[in-house]
Amino acid sequence: MGSDQYVPPSGRRFDAAALEGFAEALLTRAGLAREPARDVAQVLVEGDLMGHNTHGLQLLAPYLRDIGLGHLCTEGEPEVVADHGAAVTWDGRFLAGPWLVRRAMDLAFDRIDTHPVITVVIRRSHHIACLAAYLKRATDRGLVMLLSCSDPSAASVAPYGAIAGRYTPNPIAAGFPTDRLPVLIDISASTTTNGMTSRMNREGTGRLLAGPWLVDNRGEPSDDPKVLLDDPPGAVLPLGGMDLGHKGFALGLLVEALTSGLGGHGRADGETGWGASVFLQVLNPAAFGGRERFVRETGWLAEACRTAPVKPGAPPVRLPGERGLALREQQRTAGVTLHPEILPALAPYAERWQIRSPLPLGEG
Repeated sequence: MGSDQYVPPSGRRFDAAALEGFAEALLTRAGLAREPARDVAQVLVEGDLMGHNTHGLQLLAPYLRDIGLGHLCTEGEPEVVADHGAAVTWDGRFLAGPWLVRRAMDLAFDRIDTHPVITVVIRRSHHIACLAAYLKRATDRGLVMLLSCSDPSAASVAPYGAIAGRYTPNPIAAGFPTDRLPVLIDISASTTTNGMTSRMNREGTGRLLAGPWLVDNRGEPSDDPKVLLDDPPGAVLPLGGMDLGHKGFALGLLVEALTSGLGGHGRADGETGWGASVFLQVLNPAAFGGRERFVRETGWLAEACRTAPVKPGAPPVRLPGERGLALREQQRTAGVTLHPEILPALAPYAERWQIRSPLPLGEG
């Protein structure tokens, strides 16, 4: 979460269902079948609901662009590379990423009573959007889920000690139930994301990051996203920055091994298409120490963290996912606040296909 966590300002808000319908209509007119279009629309809006506004509907215009260019495949099924019951590998053929991930989750849910741990690896998926947007489907079933991805076509994050990018921010997500709210983790193995730095550079307002999260091409730490546009470009630092980036570097390498490594396809193949290598694992606590004992442990720890003493006047400890879940409920009721550049980017597609953009609440 970190720099991508978003608290909506006061302003125009949109009905979540209307946004989903709008996104689905654009995707179907672009050529995507109804089921994948619905899944993509729901996952994108879920990202905005939870406050990840660089990985919500912000992605719809580039998805539509890739459909038009033939880079996002609109027909067919993933190819089964291997299926050992509890270990499955798909070639996603650059089909819609959110649809592929949801299908992989459904496969895991169908098999979880037979196999207490199900792992699905997807190579050559298209982009899968916000990882946090998937987790609640598993935790609502009392399951634990791990999800991670990398993009073999991009290299914006520098290895620790280097000044040039060699891999991607490589997010790591996990969700598990407690006796109250689930814990939902979504972090990158880098100091910031490509989505955030790209947006700041598009805005061109001289905005700076909240810290020296980048390294320029001379090896100096920087808070200016413009260093990523230099020739040669600078790079995003691994999580931990200049001081403790060896930890983020290690996590980033682990994600590469779990995604492209296990999938058997990635950077070594010279991949050029925007997409994702995906690692997804679902675990059933009932098959280990028992579900009741699992939530007893996770619930105890969650409450112990919430009630840990803080500095006088400071807010109480907030567990991963609490803010996103609260924002999700708030915006489902009061409406979703979109980043100002999202609807203008979609306007040309809406005009071309004569699809009416949703009106802000109170203006219909």
